[in-house]
Amino acid sequence: MGQRWQSLVGAGLAGLSALVVVGAGAGAGRAAGAATPPIRHTAGGQLQTSFWLATSSGSLLPFGVPSYGSPTGPLNQPVVGVVPSGDQQGYWMVASDGGLFSYGDAPFYGSTGNIRLNRPVVGLAPSRDQGGYWLVASDGGVFSFGDAVFHGSTGNLTLNQPIVSMAPTPDGQGYWLVAADGGVFTFGDAVFHGSSADTPGDPVQRLVPTRSGRGYWIFRQNGEAGAFGDATTLDPPSEALLMSPVTPGDRAVMFAFEQLGKPYIWGGNGPAGYDCSGLVLASWSHADGIGFARVANDQYHTAGTAVPLSDLQTGDLAFWGHSQTDWTSVYHTALYVGGGRIVEATGDHVQLGSLGQWGTGDLMPGGRRP
Repeated sequence: MGQRWQSLVGAGLAGLSALVVVGAGAGAGRAAGAATPPIRHTAGGQLQTSFWLATSSGSLLPFGVPSYGSPTGPLNQPVVGVVPSGDQQGYWMVASDGGLFSYGDAPFYGSTGNIRLNRPVVGLAPSRDQGGYWLVASDGGVFSFGDAVFHGSTGNLTLNQPIVSMAPTPDGQGYWLVAADGGVFTFGDAVFHGSSADTPGDPVQRLVPTRSGRGYWIFRQNGEAGAFGDATTLDPPSEALLMSPVTPGDRAVMFAFEQLGKPYIWGGNGPAGYDCSGLVLASWSHADGIGFARVANDQYHTAGTAVPLSDLQTGDLAFWGHSQTDWTSVYHTALYVGGGRIVEATGDHVQLGSLGQWGTGDLMPGGRRP
């Protein structure tokens, strides 16, 4: 089922919906209040639990890392990325027109701010020695500055989905481009190890190479990651990802995230608190106006359509019971998030958990999709 969704660190931010940290690290804290304009990009810091958030207006929100500055005054185009320098003592911020803002020890090598682009810039990747960088546009057009070498682009191809990010090879002699559907394009010494283009799921957000460059992870916005080449799902890097709802199930999970930390109340339907079945029912009702049975065992018996555990998608209902063959024995339900993670009302509050946290003995053989 891909990489686990480790921790939610911010929810309910305007234009963001949710920020998650996946991989070995845990959450760095909760972003307080609403961010306006919307958060557009994240960049990992030196610690696995630290990162920067960049808003479309160029405001910077640091978590566990210092701020080295941000643009002042109105921008020509919105910021779409923030990328740290190699020693984490600075960063670049890039706008959709390719305008570049450099802070700390991140040098300025040039920009496309004065060039008419076919498609907007979606990201920046520094060269190996930080002596230059590439800008990539949504059509896969690549622009190189400093010592970053141009190895090719998809700018003259017709793509099924737009390019969302690029990643250089460890030696800097090539790069991968990845599209929103998980399609991968290789240039220079970058080797193709596979793609997730034919795998349904949430939009892809980035490709992260292994240290050897002989593999990579392709991260979807919900924290699931496909491993290719020598990459494995057992030891992926920490990544802060932005999630926006796409499906009704996404919207149900977003509502459940907004309830995190609220108390567990037996028979609770919200908004003050919830029990397990009350949370999943309220999440689907508020997100998409879909109603079903109130009690967990009735939900397992009648809510939506049955789906096997191997096919669970974001927002599907997962269940636990004393007998895997008796629906009346079901005693707990939760919303599936992705990557083996769930959001549930259990213990004394609404929280994130794991599909296998209590083993598989009581886990019912299938879930339900409202």
